Amino acid sequence: MEKAYTIDQQIAQLKSNGMMFDDEEKAKEILLDVGYYRLGFYSFPYEIKFPCLEHRDHKLKLGTTFKSVYDLYEFDTRLRRLLLNALDRIEVNIRTKFIYNISLRYIDDPCWFVNRKYVTSNFVNAFEEQVYAAMRKNPIIQHHHANHPGIYAPAWKTIEFMTIGNIITLYDSLKETDAKDLVANAYGCSRGVFYNYMETIRVLRNKCAHGGCIYRMDFPRGIKRLPADISADCRHNIKGGIDVVRYILGCISQTRKTELENEIHNLVCSIQTDEAKKVVAQTSKLEY
Repeated sequence: MEKAYTIDQQIAQLKSNGMMFDDEEKAKEILLDVGYYRLGFYSFPYEIKFPCLEHRDHKLKLGTTFKSVYDLYEFDTRLRRLLLNALDRIEVNIRTKFIYNISLRYIDDPCWFVNRKYVTSNFVNAFEEQVYAAMRKNPIIQHHHANHPGIYAPAWKTIEFMTIGNIITLYDSLKETDAKDLVANAYGCSRGVFYNYMETIRVLRNKCAHGGCIYRMDFPRGIKRLPADISADCRHNIKGGIDVVRYILGCISQTRKTELENEIHNLVCSIQTDEAKKVVAQTSKLEY
């Protein structure tokens, strides 16, 4: 059974794996801040057996420094923060366009999202238990029900508090293709591509929000190449995900898109060690 290491044992273990240190005291400070296990996610690309992670022995390539591993961690952390800011802006915009377009299309029914005429029965059947039950605890929704009759709050209140996953499911559950087109066309997409891009955004957003390691994250389903102009070799990696974010941001505001591109460019340029720069270029495909 594995046992916890003291900070000195952690340093010793890293040394035995081939890691080099410029300042061991600083390294101890970082390990006590970030954590030995978490920092290990950023040593993967420096391991001799990478990218094969089966039967790992954690042995590092000759010349691997603690600084280069921490450099990669810092890059990943700062990239995650940049993307969270952009993803928040995108989520708000998608939510707004969805509420606006579909609520006006079904203007006679403020609760169109549970109307079987417009939405599939599977979504309606699961809505109360899987979506609205938790929402009923929201003070704003409680205030609505205290002042207005009806089982549910109208779409512009209810959908405002749905998760991005709920919204994607609701979009997919719309019966009328013309209704789906109203939202998808606002972003220059067909229905299938828009759904694919929303799923990409959902996966990326959840990974970022939970502090996940994103520099080498994978999108198993693959990202649609157009209209976001995704390179063939980036349909499954973080570069492809970022290109979707850039594309959707551009549909919202060219200024915001340019700001993100400049921020990522500056971030890549700020990487201090050549080893980390090489990892980012090879693994993340980011070379802004």
